[in-house]
Amino acid sequence: MTTAPSPAPRLADWVAGARPRTLPAAVVPVAVGAGAAAGAGGAFGDGVVWWRLVAALAVSLLLQIGVNYANDYSDGVRGADDVRIGPMRLVATGTASPGAVKRAALGTFLLAAMTGLALAAVTTWWLVAVGAAAILAAWGYTGGPKPYGYLGLGELFVFVFFGLVATVGTTYVALERIPGVTWVAATGVGFLACALLVINNLRDIPTDAAVGKRTLAVRLGDRRARVLYAVLIVGAFLAVAAAAGVRSWSLIALAGLGSAREPIQQVMGGANGRELIPILGETGKTQMIYGLLFAIGLALG
Repeated sequence: MTTAPSPAPRLADWVAGARPRTLPAAVVPVAVGAGAAAGAGGAFGDGVVWWRLVAALAVSLLLQIGVNYANDYSDGVRGADDVRIGPMRLVATGTASPGAVKRAALGTFLLAAMTGLALAAVTTWWLVAVGAAAILAAWGYTGGPKPYGYLGLGELFVFVFFGLVATVGTTYVALERIPGVTWVAATGVGFLACALLVINNLRDIPTDAAVGKRTLAVRLGDRRARVLYAVLIVGAFLAVAAAAGVRSWSLIALAGLGSAREPIQQVMGGANGRELIPILGETGKTQMIYGLLFAIGLALG
């Protein structure tokens, strides 16, 4: 008796597999980097090349989606997602074949590379090396023989590439110079991006530990991972205060503290398992509010 082939994944399945709740991590650094560029570009941001910001946003989004598909593929074939309480995974649920998800990841990385190449052609070819490092790091998070995400180094990758590189890189391609305040702003962006990963991994501590996935949350343990989440969010807002010493309007981003209070209270109050899924969304919401207000404040100068 032959088994009927599984239906092809729908567009909605691919969208779910791209994990939309994580996309603020790609939008925020570009917004903040654009704000820093606009504030340094003279009246009305006259020194900014605006089309490059659109290209930078495309690269950032494609890298985020690519890393999500790559993680889905690598964790799926390793069996790390066989028992899962988080968002739907394509490979683990049998919604899409491992080969299809791998091709989706590689195709998305290729689109990111082509867009980045266009930016490098009009700015500096050093961006090619930066982009290659970002793609290799994205794949190596859960892929390859020794995935560094299984060693507790995921937050370091996120801080460097979705904090420093994405924010500072956006300012550079738009302005072709990097004001000092951009590095301060990039640090805050990186802290919030790490908080998003910490809350994701906090939820998965029991299942990750069972399959030998030693994320930073697993290594720290439940209580210290919760403290780290709160520290990262507070650190992001301290970066706003530091940036205000150069661009005082940055202080409007402190309004985002209101949206951060509830998720911090829930995490420190012991929310776990499925209770942490909406907190992931609330953290993304805080990240978006923070990023947009910070970008406006930096642009106003």
